[in-house]
Amino acid sequence: MLPRITAVIAALSGLAPGTLASHASPCSAKTFKSLKLKGIDIKSLDVTATHNLSTSGRNATGGVGIIPDIPGTPAPTVDICLVTITYTHHGQGDVINTYIGLPLDAKDWNSRFLMDGGGAWYAGGESEVLAPVLAGYASSSTDGGHDNTASTGDWVLTKDGHINWPNVWDFSSIAIAEAAVLGKLATKLYYGCEPKYSYWHGCSTGGRQGHAMAQQYPELFDGIVGGAPAVNWDKFAPAGFWGPLTAQILDVQPPTCVLDAFTNAAIEACDELDGVKDGIIALPGQCHFQASSLIGQTVQCIDPSGEITITKKMADLVAAVWDGPHSEDGRFEWYGFHYDSNLASMIGTTCTSIDDCTITPFSVSDDWVKVFLARHASFNTSSLTHQDYDRLFRQSIHQFSSVIGTENPDLSKMKRAGTKMIAWHGMQDQLVPTNGTVDYYNRVLELDPRAADYYRFFLAPGVTHCGFGSGFDPAETVFGTLQAWVENGTVPDRLEGVAVAVAPSNTSATRTAYLCPYPEVFTFIGGNPNEASSFTCVK
Repeated sequence: MLPRITAVIAALSGLAPGTLASHASPCSAKTFKSLKLKGIDIKSLDVTATHNLSTSGRNATGGVGIIPDIPGTPAPTVDICLVTITYTHHGQGDVINTYIGLPLDAKDWNSRFLMDGGGAWYAGGESEVLAPVLAGYASSSTDGGHDNTASTGDWVLTKDGHINWPNVWDFSSIAIAEAAVLGKLATKLYYGCEPKYSYWHGCSTGGRQGHAMAQQYPELFDGIVGGAPAVNWDKFAPAGFWGPLTAQILDVQPPTCVLDAFTNAAIEACDELDGVKDGIIALPGQCHFQASSLIGQTVQCIDPSGEITITKKMADLVAAVWDGPHSEDGRFEWYGFHYDSNLASMIGTTCTSIDDCTITPFSVSDDWVKVFLARHASFNTSSLTHQDYDRLFRQSIHQFSSVIGTENPDLSKMKRAGTKMIAWHGMQDQLVPTNGTVDYYNRVLELDPRAADYYRFFLAPGVTHCGFGSGFDPAETVFGTLQAWVENGTVPDRLEGVAVAVAPSNTSATRTAYLCPYPEVFTFIGGNPNEASSFTCVK
């Protein structure tokens, strides 16, 4: 499947370097009639010139992560040349929709190309081109070969219950790369020149997509942002079912208030290990809080209302989620979550009363176990044993590592292409274990100790999945940092993050500090914790 994209990448060679376009061709089907790629059959081509297209409610990724707005002046509408291509691959039976957005007036184009990533099973869509176009970029996106409103089983499984491999390959990487090629070709046809710089910007699934491009097709981008990247997908996805499985084996379903009690107690115990009380566990490796220390304590809950006593089973469940999945004989399978992560994301419960709750698994992991591994959307997971889980975990790695794992540490192609990438991950991430990304980056460094010359990774204490939380959030600054690296050669030795201020007089007050490129450690050195000068990076 992968070689078919090689020829279409070659189609980009020889295009004129980007210059500031003085005029645009007509926004009509005639302008884009040569928009073709080897190996695909175009089923339809729709071109629409639209003034004042509303962007309201159309900029969410609809999945795991929320992609922050691209730097630019916010506006409620956008003038856009919107191209929609529907195509299929020869003999594959797949159907892919690619969306290309171009600033309608050439004077509004900044001579750059930018793609936004998706979230969960959402590869992208028309909405993902609006924010980039609004900020002056040409853009493209893809539905990854499936209707974004369809259930996972509808596009992953064939009618006879087998994996629809063309659809899975499309979602994993193929359709993403093709959308980039088609988008850049359309940009050339419309403005008369290729983009001067091309970028990828994504988080969660979008972070994984960015890493897939870095590993497989780095020629397509000059710079890539991969936030909270769901790499190691073949391990991360089944690992997300570890909490519900453990709850099932232990026969315990604690309400959210109990889970919060464990999180709050851990923060209270480990918050000041870094020297400042700010509600953040900045040094999780030094935190040795034991969930068992809360056994016997009572928790007063509001929703549902009532008082509940913490049991050993509850403590064992929380400890298991923090530790991460291990096989029945104790072997490590994957990483758990940091102590200050929201436990309800992995073992969320719905309760009718304080002692009558049911577990709601993380949707991506639930789909993974049922559809991709058991291959039946209605598969009953309530009878799974630890032994069954270990078997499914091995199956996941064996069958999907090379397809969607996105964990190849060999970035030599990216190095040769001159592409730059910045990855970042919130240490309070409640959906994708932060240490999985640390593991990946360490493996990259093992292969190339000088990888930081083109790929840098930043940890963000106190930040949840793809941003938010009380910690130092770099979501709004990382793209500008990447752009400066690519276009000006400004090496990102630090990454600006904005956090909630400590003990502010104004509850909306914030503080700024500068995160460190891994393996340097973001460290408080004393003074006013609301001042950036109170933090440094320790090697």
